[in-house]
Amino acid sequence: MEIEEKEYVMGLEKGLAIIEAFGNRKAPMTLTQAAEITGHTKASVRRCLLTLCKLGYASQDGRQFQLAPRALRLGQAYVSSDPLTKIAQPILEMTSERTKESASVAVLDSQDAVFVARSTHRRSLSSGLGVGARLPAYCSATGRVLLSGLPKASVEFLLNRMARPAFTPHTLTSMRDILREIQLVHTQGYAICDEELEIGLRSIAVPIRNATGDMIAALSLSVATSRMTRAAIVEDLLPELETARRNFGTLL
Repeated sequence: MEIEEKEYVMGLEKGLAIIEAFGNRKAPMTLTQAAEITGHTKASVRRCLLTLCKLGYASQDGRQFQLAPRALRLGQAYVSSDPLTKIAQPILEMTSERTKESASVAVLDSQDAVFVARSTHRRSLSSGLGVGARLPAYCSATGRVLLSGLPKASVEFLLNRMARPAFTPHTLTSMRDILREIQLVHTQGYAICDEELEIGLRSIAVPIRNATGDMIAALSLSVATSRMTRAAIVEDLLPELETARRNFGTLL
């Protein structure tokens, strides 16, 4: 939605940018560090950080600032209010229990696939991923499914803007290879990430669509390579994902 310039609140933009900066740094920050990350002046960053401290969203210890537990309310507000996340959890838990693997729902946020719901079975790999975790869209199964819902020109624009490091020897990083994998989603209806993010981990994902046919999320299952081959993932897990996708379709 386009808004008029007079309705744009620059102070809110700066405050949110500082909150996101903590996630980028993954550690407490000084005023100087926050200013370097956000590109804002130290004076404006100081005002924003002191305001966040006053409101209970951040705390200060000497020269260091860090987010306070109250900041979790911001993410929880999305999870508790979004219709997709409300219906996703029971479906994921059922899918995870049936397959004995980790099941997730992710949405696209700029260059990343972001988990908005997740169920991890006790036998699954302990990868530390949970709600709010991000995976690079170019080399994750969920990300490629989500990118397949965009026009090709938009996908090329995103890929050109993002860094595409090789996380493992199997990571596809070239534009041609990634576009080929995204095109496969259109022809076969699913995407597979085969040890591209982590050695020993495979995942398969399918799109979730709303009543009008628009893609709104990706549904995935992850499995250790020692337990299931690539062919077995398609044979055994894809039908489970299709069942779960139909369950979403009846509720969306």
